[in-house]
Amino acid sequence: MTLEFFLTTLVIVASPGTGAIYTVAAGLSGGARASSIAAFGCTLGIVPHMLAAISGLAALLHASALAFHILKYLGVAYLLYMAWVMYRDRGILSLNSETSDKSIRQVIVSAILINLLNPKLSIFFFAFLPQFVRPGDAAPVNRMLELSLVFMALTFVIFAAYGAFAAAVRRHVISNASVQMWMRRGFAAAFAGLAVQLALAQR
Repeated sequence: MTLEFFLTTLVIVASPGTGAIYTVAAGLSGGARASSIAAFGCTLGIVPHMLAAISGLAALLHASALAFHILKYLGVAYLLYMAWVMYRDRGILSLNSETSDKSIRQVIVSAILINLLNPKLSIFFFAFLPQFVRPGDAAPVNRMLELSLVFMALTFVIFAAYGAFAAAVRRHVISNASVQMWMRRGFAAAFAGLAVQLALAQR
């Protein structure tokens, strides 16, 4: 693994996106446990994109306008659903003082879906990883797996850090109804904005 890959991955993962926003929301709504589960779920959601890039399915996604748009609009619909859930204060991201095993399961499923339904992630892996595989490498697949695992590890660590910070300030949020309202609206607007961004994305 090169320093260039590590630094580039660090910048990409640390940049706020759907997974980071979801993990912060989970930390605020469910505390440290929920934020860690959300970070883990977002990391698991990377696995299908990694496998697609390694197997060449991402190339098909890139080449097929229909496949890309189907996956893209599924992602848009899910992000809009998440925005509605936040705005209406329902489901696992409702800001409250208690969490349950059921809500934890919902957190991890939602976290996986958020990254799974993002076609840009597959194309990102397809375009990004091969740049760090040497042409004469005897085992290019193993090399891509190694780089992918580093990407996933950094994703989990950084997202978990975001979530831990959110969990640390959670008490101040749930004790103030006005802050809760503005936080819900803020997360709803963020998810809606990301949905629009994804809808406008091109292959």
